[in-house]
Amino acid sequence: MADRPGCCHPCATCLLCLYSCQWITTKKEKRKGLRTTKCDCSWFLFLFCVFLFTLVWLYFTIIILNDFHNFNEFIFKQRKLWLDWSLVLLIATAVLITYSAVLLVLALCLQLCGQPLKLHWLHKTLLILTALGVAAAFTGLGIKWAEEWRSARISLQATGPFLHIGILGGMTLLAWPLASFIYHTHNTGLKMFLLLVYCMVMIALYLAPLGITSPCIMEESQLPPKPALVGHRGAPMLAPENTLMSLHKAVDCDVQVFETDIMVSADGVPFLMHDEELTRTTNVQAVFPERAALNSTAFNWTDLQQLDAGTWFLERRPFPTVQSLSAGDRHQVTEQRIPSLEQALEAAKQSNISIMFDLRPENHSDYQSFVNATLEVILQSGIPLQQVLWLPDGFREQVKQQAPGIQQVYGRKRLQNEKEPLLRVNLPYQDMSSEEIRQYRQDNISVNLYVVNKPWLFSVLWCSGVSSVTTNACQVLKELNRPIWLLPSSKYLMIWIVADCTSFLAILWAFLLLK
Repeated sequence: MADRPGCCHPCATCLLCLYSCQWITTKKEKRKGLRTTKCDCSWFLFLFCVFLFTLVWLYFTIIILNDFHNFNEFIFKQRKLWLDWSLVLLIATAVLITYSAVLLVLALCLQLCGQPLKLHWLHKTLLILTALGVAAAFTGLGIKWAEEWRSARISLQATGPFLHIGILGGMTLLAWPLASFIYHTHNTGLKMFLLLVYCMVMIALYLAPLGITSPCIMEESQLPPKPALVGHRGAPMLAPENTLMSLHKAVDCDVQVFETDIMVSADGVPFLMHDEELTRTTNVQAVFPERAALNSTAFNWTDLQQLDAGTWFLERRPFPTVQSLSAGDRHQVTEQRIPSLEQALEAAKQSNISIMFDLRPENHSDYQSFVNATLEVILQSGIPLQQVLWLPDGFREQVKQQAPGIQQVYGRKRLQNEKEPLLRVNLPYQDMSSEEIRQYRQDNISVNLYVVNKPWLFSVLWCSGVSSVTTNACQVLKELNRPIWLLPSSKYLMIWIVADCTSFLAILWAFLLLK
């Protein structure tokens, strides 16, 4: 197969060296009669599929970053090892996508230069390992983190229009090497097959916008109000979670609700703590090494007050934002202690924000006494009861009777023939569709979804009409004055038509020019 005009001999030789791991000159190639076989074409097809596979995994990786802090916490509970695993995942994914992309570009350049696609066995082995690795990652995601599939479905509402344009552009560029291959191959059956597949894919892409839906395709006048912000354990990117500093940082971010978790000490004092053990967010291993593995509720309040609830934040750096803390904030972090519910209620009352909490652990044998102790502190605190949002389901009726002013928040969707209509629900963002959010809004039911950290997700939920979101990134979402994109349907239609026409003309030009 000879070099085509425009492809210099050194370039062709270099491409062959990188792709085939052999320094083959064009003369030697002619002498040996090397050409692309059906087996070589099969490996090219496999390379293309691996590239697409890793590209899809890259997309998933970017989407699950919204929830990756939960994964880091899960690993810590299992292995007692803290690491930002999102960096590991991103680096590994970047290596795989870069490797397959470079090989694909080399193959396309070789095809345009008329050189044989003799993929080296080492590349073949690495491609197989790449495919197996990505398949294992998808399998693990499906088994251990199945809700992320629903996150991906939601993400398509934010990225669908842009993915369509990107894929359309990629398939249009693919017309050049495809046209080159078709005009220089003698296999009529293969020509017809490739043309048929390519045409079917392009027709599907041209019609794809008919099936793309997004709540952000609307007129700006139809945009609902910006969702209120609920600080997830305060402002955990700016201060240690579930501390008074975190509460005050959340107030600075204009949050309307401080979301936290309550435990009750062995001597009956409710305090703020998420984990059942104290090892992740305190120095309990240094102060009480023999008791470090005990449940938080096994410690009395005097013991809990001896623990440092802030230094871990500087040592483990649970979020990249820790590096940008000022010297004053760093000093304040080291002074944090586990706050009692009484202290948190007083701070919320002074800051005029609401407080929403779970009461843990739900399966404890003394759970009713936990409810009683928590309710007693609330009633004695003097905070207006409408500023207290009650999440626990256990003994809810008792709470309604003793403190009817407390706002009841339910962690479920409404039921048919509900005796008492729900006024507030608190659900994972994966559990409600845009249509359900709109319906709840029409029925005056306040919907809070958690945990929403990325602007793209916040924008989709904003366009859907959600009432509020629980977030770790209140300092980021505070700055959003409008969704990251909002597109009137008429403008989207115009973009769709222009993109399709441009793509069609570019493909036609490629086939006519290379004929």
